[in-house]
Amino acid sequence: MHAHPVLHLPWLILVGTVGTLIILAGVVMLVAPGPGVAAIILGLVVLSTEFSWARRLVRPARVWFRRAERYGMRLRARALERYRARRALRRERLTSE
Repeated sequence: MHAHPVLHLPWLILVGTVGTLIILAGVVMLVAPGPGVAAIILGLVVLSTEFSWARRLVRPARVWFRRAERYGMRLRARALERYRARRALRRERLTSE
């Protein structure tokens, strides 16, 4: 789309419209049932594919997501470690009886 000069403007309008509609749906979902914040972030991600101002807005959300992902992975590793320790302890008790 970027290489073709005739399709560039319609593509920008399409991306802008779709991103804006997703953001508006997210705003509605803030008061109605639904994942409002997630929809707003998704709309900004769609807009960030073409607009630098949206890219700047999405950057903190990306950082937050990566931190949350690392935190979740650490929690998962700790839970698996505790599970394996309890399982080994049960096996040890069964073999000692």
